[in-house]
Amino acid sequence: MTIYTMMPLELVFDGIHEQPGPYVSIQVGNVHLQIEAVSPGIGRVVRLLDGPLDAFLRPEFTPGTLIAYGSSYA
Repeated sequence: MTIYTMMPLELVFDGIHEQPGPYVSIQVGNVHLQIEAVSPGIGRVVRLLDGPLDAFLRPEFTPGTLIAYGSSYA
């Protein structure tokens, strides 16, 4: 692998040895999401796992968006 960058290698490889997660899978309507727990009841969307094609264009399901989850979604 070759990396061409002007950024310092410390920034490029920051966190490379850390484990990501924990991830939680939730169902919101007919959309199946994978989220990363940020705090109790709040998660950051990691990716959209399954759903209708138009769900991939909805801004509330874009990766990085914060979403509330809990007993009403699960």
